[in-house]
Amino acid sequence: MLAQDTLTLSRTQSEAIFLKENLQLLAERLEIEQAEAMVLQAKLWPNPILEVDEVNLWTPKNQRIGLEDELPGFGGGNFGKHQQFSASLEQLILTAGKRKKLIALEEVSVERSKQYFEDLLRHLKFEIRTQLTNLQFLQLKRNVYQSQIETIKLLTTAYQRQMEEGHIAKGEYIRLKALELEILKANKELDEELNEAQKELKLLLRLPSTTVLKITHDGFLKDLVLMETLSLENILKQAMEFRPDFKIANLEERYFQNLYKFEKSQRVPDLNFKVGYDRGSGIYQNFIGFGLAIDIPFFNRNQGNIKSAEIGINKYRLLAEQKELQLENEIVLAYQNLNSAVEFINEIEQDYESTLDDLLTGYTKNFKERNIGLLEYLDFFEAYLDNKEIILESKKEVNERAEELNFIMGTDLIN
Repeated sequence: MLAQDTLTLSRTQSEAIFLKENLQLLAERLEIEQAEAMVLQAKLWPNPILEVDEVNLWTPKNQRIGLEDELPGFGGGNFGKHQQFSASLEQLILTAGKRKKLIALEEVSVERSKQYFEDLLRHLKFEIRTQLTNLQFLQLKRNVYQSQIETIKLLTTAYQRQMEEGHIAKGEYIRLKALELEILKANKELDEELNEAQKELKLLLRLPSTTVLKITHDGFLKDLVLMETLSLENILKQAMEFRPDFKIANLEERYFQNLYKFEKSQRVPDLNFKVGYDRGSGIYQNFIGFGLAIDIPFFNRNQGNIKSAEIGINKYRLLAEQKELQLENEIVLAYQNLNSAVEFINEIEQDYESTLDDLLTGYTKNFKERNIGLLEYLDFFEAYLDNKEIILESKKEVNERAEELNFIMGTDLIN
């Protein structure tokens, strides 16, 4: 059997590990570095081209028949008297600001990569916080059942002795035993849910699979007073500033605007400047000449790429408007859901949970002393478990609704 280590973390500690160790985030950060590398590449000038041609490595005597003059040898020697060759150096000159426009295009890609990273971070933070809340909820719920298992077992054992001695009917013992089994079964199912929740969190935190993860109860219920002071009008204004996917939609439009400028600049032909040296192939023994090459934009004036970029601008302008409408509706819904969750939990009296615990203690004592019957005790016990779960679920829902609003806003509005 594998050894298991227990690791206890707070929500804050869990998020710190997540930001440092999550493999998806680490991979997405590399996307930014890739985009930055493309900006570096766009800033580079085209390399010059050196060409050496028409070199004869040897010249047989029969090829020299009729040649009256020899070429001067290199360095005053014989080497090169019968060698012919040419060399040229060519440099491409980008026109119409193509290099600058390409740099601007790649810089938008860097910004886009950064926003894609922020959007992934937003989704993963929402996922890990939801999982943390779920694990805290399951731990607290399991504590409720664990705290009652020992009590019910003691009662069952006592009733079994009473039954064997003939003081109570067997039916009463069976009913109490059935309650014990129900609680043990519920506790077992909670253990399975806890294992599943731990599995998801360990993946997000990049923890060893054998780790037993426990989360402290801090932060399970967020600040209700802060939530009650939120203004829908204010958060609607802030959302456009923080949501990365909204920024991406606008960056896409900007990208195609820059692409449109770049494609339009492609209509202007680039220049190729040349300088060449020729030895022994013409009327000059050593000839140096200059040249210029340019495309004639007769058939291809880059019409298709320009049109495609123009369509891209219009497309992403519409999608940005759609994203804004979607964002506004998401915020209103999340705000309403949060208010509904806060209103419900405010309906629960502050000391209601402690009152429940005290009442259960009293009921258990009276049941042991035979002051109340089995059915009355069981009815209250079931009501106790149901109400404890309702209280925990109300806290969980407030936490989840708050994180949902944070997620939709794109920033930690509620900590």
